[in-house]
This record gives sequence, C-alpha cells and structure tokens, in this order.
Amino acid sequence: MSIATYPIQRVPHHDVVGTLERGCQEHGLDPLAAKLAELRLFLAHDLDEVDRAISAVGLGAETPAQASARHLLSQDGKRLRPIVVALAAHVGKGFNDAARAYAVAVELVHNATLLHDDVVDVGARRRGADAARVIYGNAASIFGGDWLLVEALCRIQRAGNAEVLARMLDVIKEMVIAESMQLARRGKLDTSVSDYFHIVDGKTASLFRWAMFAGGRAGGLSDEGCEALVDYGKKLGVAFQLVDDVLDVAGDPEATGKMLLADLGEGKMTYPLLCALERCPELVPLLEAVCAGEEVGPEVGGRVASQLRSSGVVDECLALARKLCEEAIAGLSSIPDGVAKSALVTVARATPERRR
Repeated sequence: MSIATYPIQRVPHHDVVGTLERGCQEHGLDPLAAKLAELRLFLAHDLDEVDRAISAVGLGAETPAQASARHLLSQDGKRLRPIVVALAAHVGKGFNDAARAYAVAVELVHNATLLHDDVVDVGARRRGADAARVIYGNAASIFGGDWLLVEALCRIQRAGNAEVLARMLDVIKEMVIAESMQLARRGKLDTSVSDYFHIVDGKTASLFRWAMFAGGRAGGLSDEGCEALVDYGKKLGVAFQLVDDVLDVAGDPEATGKMLLADLGEGKMTYPLLCALERCPELVPLLEAVCAGEEVGPEVGGRVASQLRSSGVVDECLALARKLCEEAIAGLSSIPDGVAKSALVTVARATPERRR
C-alpha cells in the first residue's frame, strides 16, 4: 500500500518532515524527498490532531507561568518527537487515543526543557522569536516549564499504562542528571567524548527512546517490538543531536535562526568542536575566547566554519550521524515490513540531510 493513499486533512506547515524533504531536494536526493512527501501525507491527520490538542493546552489560563508556556507552544516547532510516536503506533494497530496522548505529552516535555534551558543559558531568542523569559521573566519561564512537565505526566497517567508513565519518570531523571553534567562542564574545552555522548543520551536520545516505546505500546506491540523501536529511537536521537551540533558550527544562520557558535558561546562543547581540538589546534585560543563568553563578531563564526569544513570535521560528524541512522534502520529487522517501517527508514535516512 502506498503511503499517499491515506486520507488527510491538512499538512502541518511546521513539522520536521517538510524540513527534511526540502533538505533532500537541495542535495539532489529526489527519491528520498518523494518518500518524505508521502510521509507528510500519511501523518497529516494524526499530527493535525496533535496540533489541535497542543493549541488547547492552557487555554483560558491567566498566570505568567502558563502564558510563558503558551508563548513557546505557539511558535513553530519541528514536532519530530510526536512524529516518531505516531510512526511507532502505526507499526502496531495504529494511531489511537493513547498514542495521541503520548504524542502531545512528549512535545510538552520537550518544550518544558526549552523553557528551562533558556533561563540557564540566558537565551534571548527561541524559534525566531523572543524567548519566553525575555517577555515574562525567568521565574515565569521556569514555572511554565514545570507546569508543562506536570501537564504531560497527567496526560500519560490518564492514558492508563503504568509502564509508560514509569519510563517517562526515568527519562526526566536522566535529563536532569545530563543537564547537571553539562552544567558542571560549562565553559571547559576539555570535555571528553565519553562525557559528551553521556550528556546527549540523557538530554536528547532519552526522550526519543521514550517516544518510540510509548508509541509501540499504544499500538499494542510486543516487548521485543517495543525494544527494537527503543534502540532505533536512541540512535536517531543521537544522530539528530550530531546534526544540530554541525549546524551550530557550520550551518546557515538564516536557515537555523541562530548565530554560528551559539552553543559554544553558552559554554557548551559539541562533538564537532571536540574533533576540532585535535584536528585544528590553531583554533584553540579562539574557541577558548568564545567559550569564556567574550564578544566576537560574526566573522569569527564564519572563519571557524570554513576551517571545520576544510579540515574534514563537518564531513566526519555527518558521516557518524549517517552511520548511527543506518544502525537504527538495521535494528528494525524484527519489525514487520509495512508503511510505518518504511517511513521510519525514510526518517532515519533523511535526518543527516536536514539543514535547520
């Protein structure tokens, strides 16, 4: 059955699939872009329901915390985490009420972490708009994130699967520990590769793992099927972060919506920069200055990006992302063939090609 035969209402304008599709088109990967276009149609009805539910979160609320949360939720997000919940559910019996609840919940948790991150990082912009903390204040942004976390946990609880709720509690614990680790390493270039991947697994991949498990459970998959999806989610999550890291050091600021070296300016070491310390020692003084929060002009970011490209660091990082995505695909061998599995393969193959 072709993905395109499924009924649709409207295609979400802000989901990551469209971004992946355009990235593939720009790189001449037309067959992959065509599959992504079909995927957007396949998921349009499901994501429409998720969007409506997210739009209704906190309607009528008047506290600064809730206004802060709604400000962020109203901005265009990628919706990748709800997408993988939906695909995991379609591997089984399909997108049902439980899957919808989990898809909304995972997006709320993700947005909660962003509200907290912007306070910790003193971030001024988020998704091309003023960060919630700039408009409503740091306290409102923190409490807004807390409110979204509780709202997400309540939705998961109401769905009625204790194991899915327990796993989300474990994920939140992992995320807090990973954030604490990153905070301890802030402003230090000597972060180890091992520490970097530990942080990424806790901060980013953990939520992807949960999204795949929750969707699989909602779809009625076996334990073996759910764990295969969890492994896929972990590898996809790490690959997604690696591409984010590349975009931070060598992306197009107009496409990404943030200046080059923004993460380093917040004292965070990323994988491309860890590679650069070995490959481009002449950049170390410059990277130290940025990491210490010194004011540097946009030409500095351009110089670093150019050197990372010419040294092969960018290609090396994207190659690792592609390797992880291929491993994620290989781990789906126990999953029955079908539209949903094909879509998961497409998402994995397209992830290293995104440019925003």
